[in-house]
Amino acid sequence: MSVWNYVVTAHKPTNVTHSCVGNFTSPQELNLIIAKCTRIEIHLLTSHGLQPMLDVPIYGRIATLELFRPHGEPQDFLFIATERYKFCVLQWDAETSELITRAMGDVSDRIGRPTDNGQIGIIDPDCRLIGLHLYDGLFKVIPFDNKGQLKEAFNIRLEELQVLDIKFLYGCVKPTIVVLYQDNKDARHVKTYEVALKDKDFVEGPWSQNNLDNGAGLLIPVPMPLGGVIIIGEETIVYCSATAFKAIPIRPSITRAYGRVDADGSRYLLSDNAGLLHLLVITHERERVTGLKIEHLGETSVASTISYLDNAVVYVGSSYGDSQLIKLNLQPDVKGSYIEVLERYVNLGPIVDFCIVDLERQGQGQVVTCSGAYKDGSLRIVRNGIGINEQASVELQGIKGLWSLRSSTNDPYDTFLVVSFISETRILAMNMDDELEETEIEGFDAQAQTLFCHNAMHDQLVQVTANSVRLVSSTSRALLDQWNASSGFSVNVATANASQILLATGGGHLVYLEIGNGKLVQAKHIQMEYEISCLDINPIGENSHYSSLAAVGMWTDISVRIFSLPSLELLTKENLGGEIIPRSVLLCNFEGVSYLLCALGDGHLFNFLLNTSSGELSDRKKVSLGTQPITLRTFSSKDATHVFAASDRPTVIYSSNKKLLYSNVNLKEVSHMCPFNSAAFPDSLAIAKEGELSIGTIDDIQKLHIRTIPLGEHARRICHQERSRTFAICSLKNCQTITEETEMHFVRLLDDQTFEFISTYALDTYECGCSVISCSFSDDDNVYYCVGTAYVLPEENEPTKGRILVFIVEDGKLQLIAEKETKGAVYSLNAFNGKLLAAINQKIQLYKWMLREDGSHELQSECGHHGHILALYVQTRGDFIVVGDLMKSISLLLYKHEEGAIEERARDYNANWMTAVEILDDDIYLGAENNFNLFTVRRNSDAATDEERGRLEVIGEYHLGEFVNRFRHGSLVMCLPDSEAGHTPTVIFGTVNGVIGVIASLPHDQYLFLEKLQSNLVKVIKGVGGLSHEQWRSFNNEKKMVDSRNFLDGDLIESFLDLSRSRMEEISKGMGVSVEELCKRVEELTRLH
Repeated sequence: MSVWNYVVTAHKPTNVTHSCVGNFTSPQELNLIIAKCTRIEIHLLTSHGLQPMLDVPIYGRIATLELFRPHGEPQDFLFIATERYKFCVLQWDAETSELITRAMGDVSDRIGRPTDNGQIGIIDPDCRLIGLHLYDGLFKVIPFDNKGQLKEAFNIRLEELQVLDIKFLYGCVKPTIVVLYQDNKDARHVKTYEVALKDKDFVEGPWSQNNLDNGAGLLIPVPMPLGGVIIIGEETIVYCSATAFKAIPIRPSITRAYGRVDADGSRYLLSDNAGLLHLLVITHERERVTGLKIEHLGETSVASTISYLDNAVVYVGSSYGDSQLIKLNLQPDVKGSYIEVLERYVNLGPIVDFCIVDLERQGQGQVVTCSGAYKDGSLRIVRNGIGINEQASVELQGIKGLWSLRSSTNDPYDTFLVVSFISETRILAMNMDDELEETEIEGFDAQAQTLFCHNAMHDQLVQVTANSVRLVSSTSRALLDQWNASSGFSVNVATANASQILLATGGGHLVYLEIGNGKLVQAKHIQMEYEISCLDINPIGENSHYSSLAAVGMWTDISVRIFSLPSLELLTKENLGGEIIPRSVLLCNFEGVSYLLCALGDGHLFNFLLNTSSGELSDRKKVSLGTQPITLRTFSSKDATHVFAASDRPTVIYSSNKKLLYSNVNLKEVSHMCPFNSAAFPDSLAIAKEGELSIGTIDDIQKLHIRTIPLGEHARRICHQERSRTFAICSLKNCQTITEETEMHFVRLLDDQTFEFISTYALDTYECGCSVISCSFSDDDNVYYCVGTAYVLPEENEPTKGRILVFIVEDGKLQLIAEKETKGAVYSLNAFNGKLLAAINQKIQLYKWMLREDGSHELQSECGHHGHILALYVQTRGDFIVVGDLMKSISLLLYKHEEGAIEERARDYNANWMTAVEILDDDIYLGAENNFNLFTVRRNSDAATDEERGRLEVIGEYHLGEFVNRFRHGSLVMCLPDSEAGHTPTVIFGTVNGVIGVIASLPHDQYLFLEKLQSNLVKVIKGVGGLSHEQWRSFNNEKKMVDSRNFLDGDLIESFLDLSRSRMEEISKGMGVSVEELCKRVEELTRLH
């Protein structure tokens, strides 16, 4: 049943809404703090760039983010206010690396009209009060006491109703605000007010300024010694204070963001709506302002926020394109730009539309989004897992092992690739033409299977076979020394590093050798009670050539043990339980934390925290990666260590925010892998899979892989056509001439492999594309693209004219073969029983595809249905039509074949302003509305009365906190036959903040179990800033606020896996279910995305 739904984020928000810079994590450290609507990231500025320190969700949509420093504090505090009128003050706890809540509260008023221009939150530079403009005509004050604690808030009446901006002025004896407002004749003025804290009122301020530029929209307060304020307009910039007034004209533009460069406020960076960056300089003599100068620096993404960090490095946060870290150079480059982009941070927002396709035909869906806006518009191809890009491959059957070797200890690149088979070993090397060819290392035994080999110190190589260990010179390739296994006891498993070898022979003998210059020395030998199944001595301590610990996996008692080296003294023994033996162990270090990984023969993997001094293991966790035995190998990519787990579902294990993450690799089955960093294939991996050896590079290590196709224009709609292997998009391009700005709209055809434009159809002036589908009609074998358009005329409120265009793809070109004029905007098109269903303004219209006498086709109107305000979103299933209306929620229509008519069957009588709809099953429909809520409705076909049958009953409600633009049925993950997740129906959604989310419909028993887990988690995991999870997820619009129901917060539930062992046990107690079982059930859910 689709009643019980689980909502989870597959791709976190990336739209940067706010940023600020200060000393937050310590008095000496400079931090950049970024808000991405519902998340906060804290970064540390280092010599290598930005280093992430924390990334946490906030139970609210962030409206204000400001750093401030109360008197006597060594470092900054963070003030956050949310769109639902909650606020908190956060402080950094260096001991635990967490945020502490210093203060919190609710600043909502029972009556009051929310401001049209968004909330404003400001902090007095001398930390005497925080000011908030939340409702028209009111200014809310939260005063500080002299210890820096917040006192009770109060409101002051503000005469100016249409406020555009408010800021605090610097250097005023009493806290003083400057207000930019518009009067009822649309003229704009600036006024100042002193805040009298004792009288809780305003006093007329020291100065005011009337009749500014009509486009004035932004105030920048200037610090002392200059003081005053800069007013940014569309055609002028003005500096204003009690004693001075200076103005300069600028090229017409709308400034979106500013960033202060110097502490004294003499230089500012300004960014406009075209992404052009300017430097504004206040010229002054002593402390008297003499003028303003503005200089063009270059182009960035369209900025929503600018933070100047240090040494000419600037962070540009964007809502419409990728955010950037840029450097301002003293000299321009060849194009005349002073900007050098150091880093780009991918932003999928706003996702206006997307489609789900399986381009590689591997049974794995990929999401192709229309992302960004204006000049930063792009298509993004998002797929789950890490891609391996194959560079070369060769057919080879029966590979049993792979190792790469360097020809000398200090050589930066690998030369040899050792490939082991059941009765021989072959050595491949790069020749002069960068090709792999077979070669020989004379000292190696080529007639035996290699169990392990490694580079050793003093330009030596080690090869271990079943009967010997051979030490070979890597320069002369000659044998230097040999250790032989005693007869009847052949070597079963072996491992080595640059100075040590550990091997196990039959009978449970563990032998430890040390590697000298040209010598092998047996240092220690012990006998164990059982056979040994796997070993590892990967050095993770201070010394990168020597390990003081050895990890050993055992048969029979199914345990993993830690020994100290060189004494082979047992430090720790951990029984794994079950019947399946450990097949691979690995000591590794991620982000400074030491772990022991232990993989079993049935695809399960244990990870433990490892205490490197005592050998103690703690915090045991178990995950299932596949069904076949796993072999573990480390590799490095971009200076970080990762682990590759080769099995039937190859996985990369990596660490982010000190948490282990698992990402699947887009390969079917991998038996062996080793890093192969050769001059021709830098940073590559050698991979053995069925019958072939391939060499490939690996994508960036992250759960989702995103490929960007920049368009330089704004794609608004997208659709894929399997038969022609193309995408069609509706896009618009902003064309700037000196006198005016014009928009041009296109229908473009793209190849679905190269993503190049292969054909374009230009729409008329004022005409824009509103919808596009690929469909076929009754009695016609062709597949067509149908595009719905609207003529958006400046003098009309609603379009009164549009077109439906029918294209066929021939020889990679769009051929228009039919068009139909409509009496309004074609907001939606659907293929419907071999016909075309269109939503045109307030009406639903059905067209059939008619053959004319001359052999051409035309669309002919068959029937329609009126009764909507604007029918914006339509989904169909069989003869049912579900309509999402501009403001009248969801209605259900039925097409009757006999009468050839469409009639309304039921509707939801709530007033919801819809943003997207989808049909979950025959009776349950999903909607998203413009207060960031999700809801589900059910039709009561079995009800007794007509009145009840005519009502869609609301059965699920949830506050998502995201503006959804589109739902689509589909999945981001491979459908694996053996996992429950493969059979869970899912819907994917895309939002303005760049979130890709998944809604999964669950069976009732699983829903009840997870609901109980969620209520236990809410008690243990406290929201940042004391914000309440229940309130955040409650359905909330202007009319009502009700608790969420029949929706679960997957992000909260999956955060269970990041808890410490002790907190997991606390929840396990409350649930009466073991920690292992809880982990397993939550991990199943993470497979949904």
